[in-house]
Amino acid sequence: MFRTHRMTALVASVSLASAGLSVLSAGIASADSACAVRSYDTKKDISTVGITHTYEKIANAESIGAGTTVTYKIVVGTTGIGNPYVNTITDFPPTGFGAPVKTSVTAYHAGTGQRTEDVTAVPNAGGWKVTSTGWFVNSGNPVTLNITYPVPGDLKAGQQITSGGVGVAGTVGVSNELPNLTSCFTARGANAGESLLGSLGNNGLGSSDGQLSSTGSFSDVLSDVLKKFLGS
Repeated sequence: MFRTHRMTALVASVSLASAGLSVLSAGIASADSACAVRSYDTKKDISTVGITHTYEKIANAESIGAGTTVTYKIVVGTTGIGNPYVNTITDFPPTGFGAPVKTSVTAYHAGTGQRTEDVTAVPNAGGWKVTSTGWFVNSGNPVTLNITYPVPGDLKAGQQITSGGVGVAGTVGVSNELPNLTSCFTARGANAGESLLGSLGNNGLGSSDGQLSSTGSFSDVLSDVLKKFLGS
């Protein structure tokens, strides 16, 4: 009887989550034009020996729910025949944000090509840095850092949140301090799908992220929920 009641509750939760998909789409408001989700910069001077190095920072969405997470993608690349090595990337999150909860780097590895690996970010001058003996970069293989932070739950809907910049260290040409390489998103209330799956996650029934994301698979999330439920 208890298991039947749990299954009934789960089915109801899944139905609500499915309904929340439409809310997810409708709840994403357009950010103000002054709030740019992406910024881009280049470096071409005597230190780059005629090669242009490129830098990009972008948040995973223009509108993000308070109390969820935001992932910033930082891409360091180059054009032409240059092949620098990057050994440190430092990200500066918005003021008041806590420590990152997930960090990964995608970079070229000889014999296997581009590979994504989880890494550990450590505090650095008010930001969070990841390091390596040297990530190889060329025109077809940038190095990409994905770093995820919890979004404070007390943000007001419509509040624009701008991150800090980025610092890069490596071989001479690619090293750069980029305080204006920022990313802005507009806060909103967490939608029904995010709230529900976050609650399920707190009880061991949700996804590892505890929310729906613009890039996640809803069917995968529900599959994980059902597997964990049936296994219990």
